[in-house]
Parts: sequence; structure tokens; C-alpha cells
Amino acid sequence: MKDKRESFVRLAEARVNRALKDIRLIGNLSNKSAYSYTEEDVKKMFRALQREIEFARSKFGDGDSSGSGDFKL
Repeated sequence: MKDKRESFVRLAEARVNRALKDIRLIGNLSNKSAYSYTEEDVKKMFRALQREIEFARSKFGDGDSSGSGDFKL
């Protein structure tokens, strides 16, 4: 059991930290002097992120476990 726990902690920390870094990078896209986007683009991005978070959470026993696809604008 200890090996499974250690593996979970190691992988969870690495993956969550990587996801947090990528979310921060998504925030950098808000720079209007470097990028052009619409409010609808922003809504689509955050809806996709929210859906994926809800899907991942459901795998831990919190609801529906239906699949999700890749994000596209």
C-alpha cells in the first residue's frame, strides 16, 4: 500500500504542478498587444477547461464519467 501511495503523491504533485503552470500560460494569452481574441474564444476555452476538470473529478467518484474530447476553438 505504501508504494501505491508514494506513486500517487509523486505523480499527483508533478501533474497538478504541470497543469497549474499551463493554466498560468493560458492566462498570458490575455495580452491584447500580442494576441487577438474574442469573448466567445475566452468562453470556449474556459468551458473546455471546466468540463475537463469536472470529468477528472468524476473519475474519483463524484458523478458522471462520460468521456470528453480535445479542445478546439
